[in-house]
Amino acid sequence: MKRQISFGQALATVVGSVIGAGVFFKIGVITTQTGSSSMTIFVWVLAGIISIASGLTISEIAASLKINGAIKYLDYTYGRVWGFLFGWAQMIVYFPAQIGALSSIFGVQFVSLFGIEAKYANLVAILLVLFLLGINLIGTRFSSKMQSVITVLKIIPIALIIIWGMFNQNKIAAPLLPLTVGAGKSFSGAISQGLLSALFAFEGWIVVTNLANEVKNPERDLSRAIILGLSAITLIYILINYTFLTILPIHELVNNNNAAFEASMKLFGQFGGKLVTVGILISVYGAVNAFMLTGMRTPYILAQDNLLPFSEKIGKANIHTGVPVFGALIVDAIAIIMILLGNFTVLTDMLVFVMWIFNTMLSIAVIILRKREPELTRPFKVPWYPIIPLISIIGGIFIVVSTIINQFILSLIGIGLTLLGLPIYYYKQKQNRN
Repeated sequence: MKRQISFGQALATVVGSVIGAGVFFKIGVITTQTGSSSMTIFVWVLAGIISIASGLTISEIAASLKINGAIKYLDYTYGRVWGFLFGWAQMIVYFPAQIGALSSIFGVQFVSLFGIEAKYANLVAILLVLFLLGINLIGTRFSSKMQSVITVLKIIPIALIIIWGMFNQNKIAAPLLPLTVGAGKSFSGAISQGLLSALFAFEGWIVVTNLANEVKNPERDLSRAIILGLSAITLIYILINYTFLTILPIHELVNNNNAAFEASMKLFGQFGGKLVTVGILISVYGAVNAFMLTGMRTPYILAQDNLLPFSEKIGKANIHTGVPVFGALIVDAIAIIMILLGNFTVLTDMLVFVMWIFNTMLSIAVIILRKREPELTRPFKVPWYPIIPLISIIGGIFIVVSTIINQFILSLIGIGLTLLGLPIYYYKQKQNRN
C-alpha cells in the first residue's frame, strides 16, 4: 500500500471515528446513572483520562514496531492467535455493527428531518452504506480527504452549541464540586455505570493503527494523531455536556434521548432543532466513513498472512487505488445484514467489552516489550512510565470486570463470538503447514 495519508488526514480519522452519535445521545443515559452534574462531568473527565492514557501507551508500540495495526502488535507480543482473534472480532462484529448502528441512526434522523415515513429509515441506512462504499472504492486518498472535510463540518454545530451556551444569560447552576451523586444512587455504582457509558462515546480511536503502513510518517504522525485527537475529543465532550447541564435542569436531561434537540431549541429557537439534526447527520456520516475507511483493512491484514478462507483474493488491494476491495465488501455486507436484523446496541456493547480486553492487552504489551526488548528503537516513549500505562491497564480491567458483573450474559456472548474464530484459525494453520 502507498504511504499517502498525511498527519491531518490521520488526525481527522481519529476524530471522525470517535465523534459520532454518542456526543448527542449519551447525556441522557449518564445523568440517569449519576443523578448529578458534578458526577456527570467527572465520568467524562475520567473516560478521557483513561482513553488518553491508552492512546499514549499504545502509541509507543505504534511508533516502535514497523508493522501495520493493532492486530500485528498483538501478534508480535503474544503470538499470532491473539492478533487473529482481535482481527476476527473486528471483522465479524465490531466494524459491521458500528457501521450498521450508525447508519441506522442516520436513517432515523434523515427521515425525521425530511418528514419521510419511518419505514424507509432502513432503506436510507443501506443506501448510505452503499454510497460510502462507492466513495471508498474510488481510493484511499479521496476518501481520507473527504474525511478531513466532514470532520471540520461535524465540529461546526458542536462548536455553535458550546459557544452560544457560554454566552447564555439564563444558565442553570451546574456545580462541579463537591462531587456528589443523585438520591438513591451509590457513589461506586454511579462511577462504574457512568464511566462505561462515557467510554462508549470514545470507542473507535484505535482503528487508526490499521492505517500505519499508509501514513506518510507513522513513527511521528500516528502517535501525534492519536494523542491530539483524543485530547481534543475529551475537551469537546466535557464542554458540550457542561453546556447541556447549564441549559436544561437535570431532571429534564435524565433518560432524555432528545436532550441535544431540546437544549438547542432553547438556545436557537425553532431553527435549533433542525440545526442539531443536521449536525447529527453530518457527525454520523463522518463516523460511518471513518469506520469504513479503517474497517476494510482488517480482513486485508488477516488475509495477508493467509489466515482467512480465500485469502488470495481478500489479501489483494486494487493496483490503481490501493483499496482492499474484498475487505470492504465483506465488512459492508455484514453491516447491511445487521441493519436488516436490527438490535445493534447489543452487538455494539458486546464488542466494546471485547475490544477493551484487547486494548488492555496492548497496554500491558508496552511493559512486556520494555523488559523483553530494551534495545528496541522507540521514536516515541510513553511519558511518566509506568504511571500512564498503569492508568490504562487499571482502567481497562475495571471496564472488563464491570461489564462481566453488570452484563454477564452479554459478556459471555461477546467472548463466544470472538472464540468462534479459533476453528478457522487452526484450520488455516494446518492448511498452511501442508
